[in-house]
Amino acid sequence: MKEIEFKMPKMGESITEGTIINWLINEGDSFDEGDIILEVATDKVDNEVPAPSAGVLEKMLFQAKDVVPVGEVIAILKASAPNSRDSKVTDKKSSEETKKSVGKAKRPKPTPSVSTPTSFSTSNSNTFFSPLIIEIAKEEHISFEELARIPATGSDNRLRKSDVFQYIEQGRPYQFVQQAPAQDPTAYRIPQLNLDKGTGKIIKMDRMRQMIADHMVYSKHTSPHVTAYVEADLTNMVKWRNANKVAFQEKHGERLTFTPLFVEAVAKAVKDFPNINASVDGENIIVKENINIGMATALPNGNLIVPVVKNADTKDLKQLASNVNELAGKARENKLAGDDIKGSTFTISNVGTFGSVMGTPIINQPEVAILALGIIKKRAEVIETENGDEIAIRSMMYLSLSFDHRVVDGFLGGSFVKRVADYFEQFDTNRKI
Repeated sequence: MKEIEFKMPKMGESITEGTIINWLINEGDSFDEGDIILEVATDKVDNEVPAPSAGVLEKMLFQAKDVVPVGEVIAILKASAPNSRDSKVTDKKSSEETKKSVGKAKRPKPTPSVSTPTSFSTSNSNTFFSPLIIEIAKEEHISFEELARIPATGSDNRLRKSDVFQYIEQGRPYQFVQQAPAQDPTAYRIPQLNLDKGTGKIIKMDRMRQMIADHMVYSKHTSPHVTAYVEADLTNMVKWRNANKVAFQEKHGERLTFTPLFVEAVAKAVKDFPNINASVDGENIIVKENINIGMATALPNGNLIVPVVKNADTKDLKQLASNVNELAGKARENKLAGDDIKGSTFTISNVGTFGSVMGTPIINQPEVAILALGIIKKRAEVIETENGDEIAIRSMMYLSLSFDHRVVDGFLGGSFVKRVADYFEQFDTNRKI
Protein backbone atom coordinates (compact mmCIF):
# COMPACT_ATOMS: atom_id res chain seq x y z
CA MET A 1 0.00 0.00 0.00
CA LYS A 2 1.08 3.52 -0.76
CA GLU A 3 1.12 6.15 2.00
CA ILE A 4 -0.81 9.36 1.40
CA GLU A 5 -0.61 12.57 3.39
CA PHE A 6 -4.19 13.67 3.88
CA LYS A 7 -4.36 17.45 4.31
CA MET A 8 -6.92 19.89 5.63
CA PRO A 9 -8.68 20.93 2.41
CA LYS A 10 -9.28 24.50 1.33
CA MET A 11 -13.01 25.19 1.66
CA GLY A 12 -13.30 28.69 0.29
CA GLU A 13 -11.25 31.62 -0.90
CA SER A 14 -11.12 33.35 2.49
CA ILE A 15 -10.99 30.21 4.64
CA THR A 16 -7.61 29.69 6.33
CA GLU A 17 -8.48 27.02 8.90
CA GLY A 18 -11.10 24.46 9.83
CA THR A 19 -12.28 22.69 12.95
CA ILE A 20 -12.52 18.92 12.92
CA ILE A 21 -16.07 18.10 14.07
CA ASN A 22 -15.81 14.35 13.98
CA TRP A 23 -13.88 11.48 12.44
CA LEU A 24 -16.36 9.02 10.91
CA ILE A 25 -13.83 6.17 10.84
CA ASN A 26 -11.20 4.98 13.29
CA GLU A 27 -7.53 4.17 12.85
CA GLY A 28 -7.21 0.86 11.01
CA ASP A 29 -10.61 1.17 9.32
CA SER A 30 -10.83 0.75 5.56
CA PHE A 31 -12.86 2.93 3.19
CA ASP A 32 -13.75 3.31 -0.47
CA GLU A 33 -13.04 6.27 -2.71
CA GLY A 34 -15.58 9.02 -2.06
CA ASP A 35 -16.59 7.76 1.39
CA ILE A 36 -17.00 10.56 3.91
CA ILE A 37 -14.24 10.08 6.46
CA LEU A 38 -14.54 13.25 8.57
CA GLU A 39 -16.59 16.40 9.11
CA VAL A 40 -14.95 19.83 9.16
CA ALA A 41 -16.52 23.11 10.30
CA THR A 42 -15.51 26.58 9.19
CA ASP A 43 -16.95 29.93 10.17
CA LYS A 44 -19.31 29.65 7.20
CA VAL A 45 -20.33 26.04 6.60
CA ASP A 46 -19.89 22.48 7.79
CA ASN A 47 -18.28 20.15 5.28
CA GLU A 48 -18.19 16.39 4.84
CA VAL A 49 -14.72 15.51 3.53
CA PRO A 50 -14.51 12.50 1.18
CA ALA A 51 -11.66 10.00 0.85
CA PRO A 52 -9.42 10.67 -2.17
CA SER A 53 -9.13 6.94 -2.88
CA ALA A 54 -9.86 3.56 -1.38
CA GLY A 55 -7.57 2.63 1.46
CA VAL A 56 -7.04 2.43 5.21
CA LEU A 57 -6.73 5.17 7.84
CA GLU A 58 -3.28 4.50 9.26
CA LYS A 59 -2.92 7.40 11.71
CA MET A 60 -4.87 10.46 12.86
CA LEU A 61 -2.65 13.49 13.47
CA PHE A 62 -5.50 15.66 14.87
CA GLN A 63 -8.60 14.87 16.93
CA ALA A 64 -12.17 16.15 17.08
CA LYS A 65 -12.46 19.83 18.07
CA ASP A 66 -8.87 20.57 16.93
CA VAL A 67 -8.48 23.72 14.81
CA VAL A 68 -6.19 22.99 11.87
CA PRO A 69 -4.75 25.38 9.23
CA VAL A 70 -5.63 24.72 5.61
CA GLY A 71 -2.95 22.55 3.99
CA GLU A 72 -1.82 20.95 7.25
CA VAL A 73 -1.52 17.14 7.15
CA ILE A 74 -4.31 15.78 9.36
CA ALA A 75 -3.92 12.03 8.75
CA ILE A 76 -1.82 9.37 7.07
CA LEU A 77 -3.73 7.11 4.69
CA LYS A 78 -2.65 3.96 2.90
CA ALA A 79 -4.09 3.70 -0.59
CA SER A 80 -5.13 0.20 -1.62
CA ALA A 81 -6.14 0.81 -5.22
CA PRO A 82 -3.41 0.62 -7.90
CA ASN A 83 -4.65 3.84 -9.48
CA SER A 84 -4.49 5.78 -6.23
CA ARG A 85 -3.90 9.43 -6.55
CA ASP A 86 -0.53 10.96 -6.04
CA SER A 87 0.75 10.61 -2.48
CA LYS A 88 0.69 14.37 -2.13
CA VAL A 89 -3.01 15.21 -2.28
CA THR A 90 -3.10 18.76 -3.47
CA ASP A 91 -5.17 21.51 -1.93
CA LYS A 92 -6.89 21.95 -5.27
CA LYS A 93 -7.97 18.31 -5.49
CA SER A 94 -9.18 18.29 -1.89
CA SER A 95 -11.00 21.55 -2.46
CA GLU A 96 -12.72 20.17 -5.55
CA GLU A 97 -13.79 17.01 -3.73
CA THR A 98 -15.07 19.08 -0.83
CA LYS A 99 -17.07 21.33 -3.13
CA LYS A 100 -18.57 18.30 -4.79
CA SER A 101 -19.50 16.94 -1.38
CA VAL A 102 -21.03 20.21 -0.24
CA GLY A 103 -22.54 21.51 -3.44
CA LYS A 104 -23.80 18.27 -4.94
CA ALA A 105 -24.12 15.79 -2.14
CA LYS A 106 -25.38 12.35 -3.02
CA ARG A 107 -28.61 11.59 -1.29
CA PRO A 108 -28.86 8.15 0.31
CA LYS A 109 -31.01 5.51 -1.28
CA PRO A 110 -34.64 5.62 -0.23
CA THR A 111 -35.45 3.46 2.73
CA PRO A 112 -38.73 1.67 3.32
CA SER A 113 -41.50 4.05 4.29
CA VAL A 114 -42.17 4.43 8.00
CA SER A 115 -45.50 4.94 9.68
CA THR A 116 -46.10 8.53 10.71
CA PRO A 117 -46.06 8.83 14.51
CA THR A 118 -48.60 10.91 16.39
CA SER A 119 -46.10 12.31 18.86
CA PHE A 120 -42.35 12.66 19.19
CA SER A 121 -39.61 13.45 21.63
CA THR A 122 -36.89 15.83 20.43
CA SER A 123 -34.07 13.62 19.16
CA ASN A 124 -31.60 16.39 18.43
CA SER A 125 -31.08 17.85 21.91
CA ASN A 126 -28.33 20.11 20.58
CA THR A 127 -30.39 22.84 18.93
CA PHE A 128 -27.36 24.43 17.24
CA PHE A 129 -27.64 23.98 13.48
CA SER A 130 -24.76 24.72 11.13
CA PRO A 131 -25.15 27.18 8.26
CA LEU A 132 -25.14 24.24 5.83
CA ILE A 133 -28.06 22.56 7.63
CA ILE A 134 -29.97 25.84 7.76
CA GLU A 135 -29.43 26.38 4.03
CA ILE A 136 -30.75 22.89 3.24
CA ALA A 137 -33.72 23.49 5.56
CA LYS A 138 -34.56 26.72 3.72
CA GLU A 139 -34.48 24.99 0.37
CA GLU A 140 -36.71 22.18 1.60
CA HIS A 141 -38.99 24.47 3.66
CA ILE A 142 -38.17 22.68 6.93
CA SER A 143 -38.80 24.66 10.10
CA PHE A 144 -36.46 24.74 13.09
CA GLU A 145 -39.04 22.82 15.10
CA GLU A 146 -39.02 20.06 12.49
CA LEU A 147 -35.22 20.06 12.35
CA ALA A 148 -35.18 19.39 16.09
CA ARG A 149 -37.23 16.23 15.52
CA ILE A 150 -34.78 14.66 13.06
CA PRO A 151 -32.60 11.91 14.60
CA ALA A 152 -29.01 13.19 14.66
CA THR A 153 -25.93 11.00 14.17
CA GLY A 154 -23.16 13.61 14.26
CA SER A 155 -20.67 14.28 17.02
CA ASP A 156 -22.20 15.68 20.22
CA ASN A 157 -25.61 14.81 18.78
CA ARG A 158 -25.23 17.35 15.97
CA LEU A 159 -27.41 17.09 12.91
CA ARG A 160 -25.55 16.14 9.72
CA LYS A 161 -26.72 16.88 6.21
CA SER A 162 -26.92 13.15 5.54
CA ASP A 163 -29.40 12.96 8.43
CA VAL A 164 -31.52 15.64 6.79
CA PHE A 165 -31.42 13.99 3.34
CA GLN A 166 -32.28 10.61 4.86
CA TYR A 167 -35.21 12.23 6.66
CA ILE A 168 -36.45 13.83 3.43
CA GLU A 169 -36.21 10.52 1.58
CA GLN A 170 -38.37 8.94 4.28
CA GLY A 171 -41.12 11.43 3.47
CA ARG A 172 -40.57 13.75 6.44
CA PRO A 173 -42.53 11.61 8.94
CA TYR A 174 -42.26 14.16 11.76
CA GLN A 175 -43.53 17.13 9.74
CA PHE A 176 -46.98 17.44 11.31
CA VAL A 177 -46.75 15.55 14.60
CA GLN A 178 -47.25 17.11 18.02
CA GLN A 179 -44.39 17.14 20.47
CA ALA A 180 -44.62 14.75 23.39
CA PRO A 181 -44.05 16.26 26.85
CA ALA A 182 -40.34 16.38 27.55
CA GLN A 183 -39.18 14.22 30.44
CA ASP A 184 -37.23 15.92 33.17
CA PRO A 185 -33.92 14.00 33.35
CA THR A 186 -33.52 15.08 36.99
CA ALA A 187 -36.94 13.81 38.05
CA TYR A 188 -37.07 10.95 40.51
CA ARG A 189 -38.59 7.76 39.16
CA ILE A 190 -39.85 5.09 41.49
CA PRO A 191 -37.92 1.85 40.89
CA GLN A 192 -40.17 -1.04 40.01
CA LEU A 193 -39.05 -3.60 42.58
CA ASN A 194 -40.66 -7.00 42.80
CA LEU A 195 -41.00 -7.17 46.58
CA ASP A 196 -42.56 -9.98 48.56
CA LYS A 197 -45.58 -8.26 50.13
CA GLY A 198 -46.60 -11.32 52.09
CA THR A 199 -50.05 -12.80 52.55
CA GLY A 200 -53.00 -11.92 54.74
CA LYS A 201 -56.37 -10.23 54.76
CA ILE A 202 -56.79 -7.87 51.80
CA ILE A 203 -58.53 -4.55 52.52
CA LYS A 204 -59.19 -2.36 49.53
CA MET A 205 -58.53 1.34 50.10
CA ASP A 206 -61.62 3.49 49.99
CA ARG A 207 -61.60 6.57 47.77
CA MET A 208 -60.56 8.94 50.57
CA ARG A 209 -57.67 6.71 51.65
CA GLN A 210 -56.47 6.55 48.04
CA MET A 211 -56.59 10.36 47.84
CA ILE A 212 -54.69 10.67 51.13
CA ALA A 213 -52.06 8.21 49.90
CA ASP A 214 -51.61 10.10 46.62
CA HIS A 215 -51.41 13.43 48.47
CA MET A 216 -48.79 12.17 50.91
CA VAL A 217 -46.61 10.59 48.22
CA TYR A 218 -46.92 13.72 46.08
CA SER A 219 -45.87 15.90 49.00
CA LYS A 220 -42.76 13.84 49.79
CA HIS A 221 -41.73 13.82 46.13
CA THR A 222 -42.42 17.54 45.67
CA SER A 223 -40.96 19.08 48.83
CA PRO A 224 -37.57 18.28 50.36
CA HIS A 225 -38.72 17.86 53.96
CA VAL A 226 -36.66 19.13 56.88
CA THR A 227 -37.93 18.92 60.47
CA ALA A 228 -36.95 21.24 63.33
CA TYR A 229 -37.76 20.50 66.99
CA VAL A 230 -38.19 22.68 70.06
CA GLU A 231 -39.46 22.04 73.57
CA ALA A 232 -42.02 24.30 75.23
CA ASP A 233 -43.15 24.71 78.85
CA LEU A 234 -46.96 24.91 78.76
CA THR A 235 -47.44 25.03 82.54
CA ASN A 236 -48.99 28.52 82.55
CA MET A 237 -51.32 27.71 79.65
CA VAL A 238 -52.41 24.42 81.23
CA LYS A 239 -53.11 26.05 84.61
CA TRP A 240 -55.10 28.89 83.04
CA ARG A 241 -57.16 26.58 80.86
CA ASN A 242 -57.95 24.21 83.72
CA ALA A 243 -58.96 27.12 85.91
CA ASN A 244 -61.18 28.79 83.31
CA LYS A 245 -62.67 26.08 81.09
CA VAL A 246 -65.90 25.77 83.09
CA ALA A 247 -66.44 29.53 83.32
CA PHE A 248 -65.61 29.91 79.64
CA GLN A 249 -68.28 27.40 78.63
CA GLU A 250 -70.85 28.97 80.94
CA LYS A 251 -70.17 32.44 79.55
CA HIS A 252 -69.74 31.68 75.85
CA GLY A 253 -71.48 28.34 75.43
CA GLU A 254 -68.34 26.79 73.94
CA ARG A 255 -66.00 24.09 75.20
CA LEU A 256 -62.49 25.40 75.77
CA THR A 257 -60.02 22.80 74.49
CA PHE A 258 -56.32 23.42 73.91
CA THR A 259 -56.79 23.59 70.13
CA PRO A 260 -58.09 27.21 69.92
CA LEU A 261 -55.23 28.27 72.21
CA PHE A 262 -52.77 26.56 69.88
CA VAL A 263 -54.39 28.10 66.78
CA GLU A 264 -54.23 31.55 68.36
CA ALA A 265 -50.51 31.28 69.15
CA VAL A 266 -49.64 29.81 65.72
CA ALA A 267 -51.55 32.59 63.92
CA LYS A 268 -49.58 35.21 65.89
CA ALA A 269 -46.28 33.52 64.95
CA VAL A 270 -47.33 33.36 61.29
CA LYS A 271 -47.90 37.14 61.35
CA ASP A 272 -44.37 37.52 62.74
CA PHE A 273 -42.91 35.31 59.98
CA PRO A 274 -45.20 35.76 56.92
CA ASN A 275 -42.92 33.80 54.56
CA ILE A 276 -43.93 30.61 56.37
CA ASN A 277 -47.49 31.29 55.13
CA ALA A 278 -46.73 30.59 51.49
CA SER A 279 -46.83 28.21 48.57
CA VAL A 280 -44.55 27.55 45.60
CA ASP A 281 -45.56 28.15 41.99
CA GLY A 282 -42.68 27.16 39.71
CA GLU A 283 -39.96 29.72 40.37
CA ASN A 284 -42.30 32.02 42.31
CA ILE A 285 -43.17 32.11 46.00
CA ILE A 286 -46.72 33.18 46.80
CA VAL A 287 -46.93 34.71 50.27
CA LYS A 288 -50.58 34.45 51.28
CA GLU A 289 -52.57 37.49 52.42
CA ASN A 290 -54.91 35.49 54.69
CA ILE A 291 -53.87 33.29 57.59
CA ASN A 292 -56.04 30.18 57.42
CA ILE A 293 -55.02 27.49 59.89
CA GLY A 294 -55.78 23.89 58.95
CA MET A 295 -56.31 21.33 61.71
CA ALA A 296 -55.38 17.77 60.79
CA THR A 297 -58.28 15.70 62.16
CA ALA A 298 -58.92 11.97 62.29
CA LEU A 299 -62.33 10.83 61.07
CA PRO A 300 -64.30 8.00 62.70
CA ASN A 301 -63.24 5.63 59.89
CA GLY A 302 -59.57 6.36 60.55
CA ASN A 303 -59.03 8.60 57.54
CA LEU A 304 -57.49 12.04 57.86
CA ILE A 305 -59.03 15.38 56.91
CA VAL A 306 -58.00 19.01 57.41
CA PRO A 307 -60.83 21.43 58.29
CA VAL A 308 -59.76 25.07 58.16
CA VAL A 309 -60.13 27.99 60.57
CA LYS A 310 -60.34 30.95 58.18
CA ASN A 311 -58.65 34.27 59.01
CA ALA A 312 -57.50 32.92 62.36
CA ASP A 313 -55.40 35.99 63.12
CA THR A 314 -58.49 38.26 63.15
CA LYS A 315 -60.56 36.23 65.64
CA ASP A 316 -60.70 36.32 69.42
CA LEU A 317 -60.58 33.24 71.60
CA LYS A 318 -64.38 32.88 71.70
CA GLN A 319 -64.60 32.90 67.88
CA LEU A 320 -61.70 30.49 67.57
CA ALA A 321 -63.26 28.08 70.09
CA SER A 322 -66.58 28.29 68.22
CA ASN A 323 -64.91 27.55 64.85
CA VAL A 324 -62.80 24.71 66.24
CA ASN A 325 -65.75 23.05 68.00
CA GLU A 326 -68.01 23.37 64.98
CA LEU A 327 -65.44 21.89 62.60
CA ALA A 328 -64.53 19.09 65.01
CA GLY A 329 -68.22 18.23 65.41
CA LYS A 330 -68.78 18.16 61.65
CA ALA A 331 -65.74 15.91 61.24
CA ARG A 332 -67.03 13.42 63.82
CA GLU A 333 -70.42 13.32 62.08
CA ASN A 334 -68.98 13.24 58.54
CA LYS A 335 -70.77 16.51 57.76
CA LEU A 336 -67.86 18.70 56.65
CA ALA A 337 -68.73 20.75 53.58
CA GLY A 338 -66.34 21.47 50.72
CA ASP A 339 -65.71 25.02 51.94
CA ASP A 340 -64.76 23.72 55.41
CA ILE A 341 -61.66 21.98 54.08
CA LYS A 342 -60.49 24.53 51.50
CA GLY A 343 -58.01 27.37 51.60
CA SER A 344 -55.63 26.43 54.41
CA THR A 345 -52.31 28.28 54.32
CA PHE A 346 -50.65 26.60 57.31
CA THR A 347 -51.53 23.34 59.06
CA ILE A 348 -51.14 22.03 62.59
CA SER A 349 -51.36 18.38 63.59
CA ASN A 350 -51.97 17.61 67.26
CA VAL A 351 -50.32 14.20 67.46
CA GLY A 352 -50.45 14.46 71.25
CA THR A 353 -54.13 13.47 71.16
CA PHE A 354 -52.92 9.98 70.17
CA GLY A 355 -50.35 9.91 72.97
CA SER A 356 -47.38 10.66 70.70
CA VAL A 357 -44.49 12.54 72.28
CA MET A 358 -43.61 14.11 68.92
CA GLY A 359 -44.07 13.56 65.20
CA THR A 360 -42.50 14.30 61.82
CA PRO A 361 -45.51 15.48 59.82
CA ILE A 362 -45.79 15.53 56.03
CA ILE A 363 -46.45 18.95 54.51
CA ASN A 364 -50.03 19.61 53.42
CA GLN A 365 -49.48 20.72 49.82
CA PRO A 366 -49.33 23.37 48.48
CA GLU A 367 -48.23 24.82 51.83
CA VAL A 368 -44.56 25.04 52.78
CA ALA A 369 -44.69 23.97 56.43
CA ILE A 370 -46.70 21.98 58.97
CA LEU A 371 -46.46 21.95 62.77
CA ALA A 372 -46.90 18.81 64.89
CA LEU A 373 -47.78 19.27 68.57
CA GLY A 374 -46.84 16.41 70.89
CA ILE A 375 -48.48 15.23 74.10
CA ILE A 376 -48.46 17.61 77.08
CA LYS A 377 -46.51 15.61 79.65
CA LYS A 378 -45.57 16.46 83.21
CA ARG A 379 -41.84 16.15 83.85
CA ALA A 380 -39.32 17.19 86.44
CA GLU A 381 -37.51 20.20 84.97
CA VAL A 382 -34.76 22.51 86.17
CA ILE A 383 -36.12 26.06 86.27
CA GLU A 384 -34.62 29.37 87.30
CA THR A 385 -36.20 31.04 90.35
CA GLU A 386 -35.34 33.88 92.68
CA ASN A 387 -33.58 31.31 94.83
CA GLY A 388 -31.54 29.95 91.90
CA ASP A 389 -32.02 26.72 89.95
CA GLU A 390 -34.74 24.45 91.27
CA ILE A 391 -36.39 21.23 90.16
CA ALA A 392 -40.12 21.57 89.54
CA ILE A 393 -42.94 19.62 87.94
CA ARG A 394 -43.73 21.30 84.62
CA SER A 395 -46.12 20.55 81.73
CA MET A 396 -43.85 20.10 78.72
CA MET A 397 -44.49 19.63 75.00
CA TYR A 398 -42.32 18.91 71.95
CA LEU A 399 -43.08 20.90 68.79
CA SER A 400 -41.98 19.55 65.39
CA LEU A 401 -42.00 21.77 62.30
CA SER A 402 -41.58 20.09 58.90
CA PHE A 403 -40.79 22.63 56.20
CA ASP A 404 -40.12 22.75 52.47
CA HIS A 405 -36.39 23.38 52.14
CA ARG A 406 -36.83 24.70 48.59
CA VAL A 407 -38.07 28.01 50.00
CA VAL A 408 -37.83 27.77 53.80
CA ASP A 409 -34.31 27.65 55.16
CA GLY A 410 -33.21 26.57 58.62
CA PHE A 411 -33.19 30.09 60.02
CA LEU A 412 -36.80 30.81 59.07
CA GLY A 413 -38.06 27.36 60.07
CA GLY A 414 -36.19 27.35 63.38
CA SER A 415 -37.14 30.93 64.23
CA PHE A 416 -40.81 30.30 63.52
CA VAL A 417 -41.19 27.17 65.63
CA LYS A 418 -39.25 28.83 68.45
CA ARG A 419 -41.63 31.81 68.30
CA VAL A 420 -44.62 29.46 68.64
CA ALA A 421 -42.98 27.89 71.70
CA ASP A 422 -42.37 31.36 73.15
CA TYR A 423 -46.04 32.27 72.81
CA PHE A 424 -46.98 29.01 74.56
CA GLU A 425 -44.56 29.66 77.40
CA GLN A 426 -45.42 33.34 77.80
CA PHE A 427 -49.14 32.71 78.17
CA ASP A 428 -50.77 35.35 80.36
CA THR A 429 -52.17 33.64 83.43
CA ASN A 430 -54.15 36.81 84.31
CA ARG A 431 -56.01 36.75 81.01
CA LYS A 432 -59.76 37.41 81.24
CA ILE A 433 -62.26 35.15 79.52
